[in-house]
Amino acid sequence: MRDIPAIKQALRKNILSVRERLLADVRSACDAAITERLLQLPEYKQATTVLGYMNFGSEYACELWVAQALIEGKRLVLPKVNRHTNHLDLYRVDDLENQLESGLWGIREPIVERCEQLNDINEVEFALLPGVAFCREGARLGYGGGFYDKLLANVSPRTARVAAAYTLQLVAQLPQEATDVKVGWIVTEEETINCLTSRNS
Repeated sequence: MRDIPAIKQALRKNILSVRERLLADVRSACDAAITERLLQLPEYKQATTVLGYMNFGSEYACELWVAQALIEGKRLVLPKVNRHTNHLDLYRVDDLENQLESGLWGIREPIVERCEQLNDINEVEFALLPGVAFCREGARLGYGGGFYDKLLANVSPRTARVAAAYTLQLVAQLPQEATDVKVGWIVTEEETINCLTSRNS
C-alpha cells in the first residue's frame, strides 16, 4: 500500500521549491493575469458573499483580488485559524488596514474584536482557495494542515470552489484521501480550467 502522506509531502516540497524560484517580475505578471481571470468568472460576478484569503510566501498574490472584491462591493469573508478547535473561523472584513493583523505563520488574519463572524459558511457563494498543487480534475494538495478540507466538508454544492495557482502548480495526478475536498475551477495565468467538465469527460 502506498504511503499517501509521504507522497503528498514529497510533492509539496518539490512544488514549493519551484514556486519560490519564480522571478519577481514573472510572478507579478502572473498575479495580474490570474486576478483578471478571477474577476471575469461568471460565478464571481454573480456572487454577493465571497471567501478569500491573505497570501503569504510565494503564493499567488490574493490580496490583489481581495482588494478589488471590496471595491466592487462584494461582502468579503476572510479566515482565521482557531487554535482551540484547529478549524478556520470566518469573519466579514471591509477594511483591510484596520481589521487585520499578523496571525499564525505570519498570515494576516481578521481581528476578532473588529469583525463580524460568519457562522454559516453556506452564505458564501464563491470561495477562493489556496493550495500547493492541483490537477485538472480538481484534486487539491494543501499545506498539510487540513484546514480547508474541514471548512469545506459540509459546503453546499452551490458554492463555487475556485483555486488560484500558477501553471507550474498543475500536476498530472494527486493522491487523494477520503477527507480531501476537490475544487470546481482552477485559474492560472494562462487558462481557466472547469474541473467539473474535466471530471465528466
